Amino acid sequence: MLNFIDSYLDRITMYRLVLYYLIVLLGAAFLLSLLGILNYNPLGILFNSIFLVVICYITNRVFASVFKAPTNVESVYITSLILACIITPFKSLQDLPMLGFAAVLAVSSKYILAIKKKHIFNPVAIAVVLTAFGFGVSASWWIGNAWMTPFIVLGGLLVMRKTRREHMVFMFWAVALAVISIFTLIDGNSYVLMLDQVFLHSSFFFFAFLMFTEPLTTPPTRSLQLMYAVLIGLLFPPQVHLGSWYTTPELALVIGNVFAYLISPRQKFVMLLSEKLQIAPDIMDFVFKPPERLRYSAGQYFEWTFQHPQTDSRGNRRYFTLASSPTEDTLRIGVKFYEGGSSYKKSLQKMDEKVPIVAAQLAGEFILPNDKTKKLVFVAGGIGVTPFRSMLKYLIDTKEKRDIIVLFSNKYESDIVYKDILDQAERELGIRTVYTLTDTDKISPTWTGEKGRISSEIIQKNIPDWRERFFYLSGPHAMVVGFETTLRQMGLPASLIKKDFFPGFV
Repeated sequence: MLNFIDSYLDRITMYRLVLYYLIVLLGAAFLLSLLGILNYNPLGILFNSIFLVVICYITNRVFASVFKAPTNVESVYITSLILACIITPFKSLQDLPMLGFAAVLAVSSKYILAIKKKHIFNPVAIAVVLTAFGFGVSASWWIGNAWMTPFIVLGGLLVMRKTRREHMVFMFWAVALAVISIFTLIDGNSYVLMLDQVFLHSSFFFFAFLMFTEPLTTPPTRSLQLMYAVLIGLLFPPQVHLGSWYTTPELALVIGNVFAYLISPRQKFVMLLSEKLQIAPDIMDFVFKPPERLRYSAGQYFEWTFQHPQTDSRGNRRYFTLASSPTEDTLRIGVKFYEGGSSYKKSLQKMDEKVPIVAAQLAGEFILPNDKTKKLVFVAGGIGVTPFRSMLKYLIDTKEKRDIIVLFSNKYESDIVYKDILDQAERELGIRTVYTLTDTDKISPTWTGEKGRISSEIIQKNIPDWRERFFYLSGPHAMVVGFETTLRQMGLPASLIKKDFFPGFV
């Protein structure tokens, strides 16, 4: 079942998944209100949603034009629908100024409250915080009720699985529940009633699944993300206060955003294409010249926003691992193209030197270990070799020797990419690459490498000391799962396996 879910999630972008999630939530709330199950006016829910979408869309077009920045319609829709989920459904014309103010603030914060083109705050959180100060009305988080909880949790679990932020969410829940429990015991209140209130009548799940994990304003690494989760978990409970000043979920998140920016300052870069190379029948390398020298670790990734006409339902953002090394002056990404691919991929394939692309949200912990004496195995499937190209190029340029063996699986011999770097790593650093082809019916008679999928036999034959090595796995999700299953069946502990993942290949 989990493999089926992951297969589906690999074919949809994170932003599109979140957008569908919000539409389902508001649709369910509309129907439950229409049936009289929820005590809200269904037309109020519908009006809030449409009004906020329109105002956010117009505001974004205006600011994007003024700042000459690429627009992202998905982001606008997501922002507006989250606002619709946490601001009480429309009741009277007196609600319009507050709704409009919140929508304008949410979108404009991405442009105005930014440093080096990187916005600091979660747009919805900062909007409702400022709206509370301006209008004296806080977000009600009305979506958090018993009838909506099943929809919130089921969809939220998919979002959490897609973003791989389980560690953040669980840490936040643990800390927030611990603090709420302490206050409950001190105040002598019922623990059962407290759990009912937290789980069925609050923002606890919606906040954690959707706003708390918003990628652009969270720290980039696991350890920093856990620190972030602890801080917001401590501030989230409604009992937390300083004198007469009480925290709210949105205020806790805004404070956390400031903390996240201070411990992990990030930037956004607008770049033009320097070179486009066909490195395999369906794989191209895109080389960009950044406006300044970037500091990153070999194996990390960027989120790439590419504005293009007739954007399809899969949006204009993708995550691509950097195939370039921090020692190089350019940024390089390797992209595989598929039959019936997305509008993003089709437009990228036709990209020229005049169209800008935006790289942001540098992150990733699929990097070389600090301990240089660790013996490693790089296991790559197809275009999953990109982080290894980055690491090997870094080791070559710095003349740093490490005990590494590469296992590289491809369908056809023509699919093999970055062989120049792999060969150079073997000549200069002694890093051996073992190639294997999976389509055994079309292998050339002159092929001298392995045949078939990477198996325990191939591993044991080529890596006699495999029990002593740390395995790095990278490639399409199904392939990585297959690699991991093989290693676990061989008796390798999970502590010796590190996995990279791709948010989708569409």
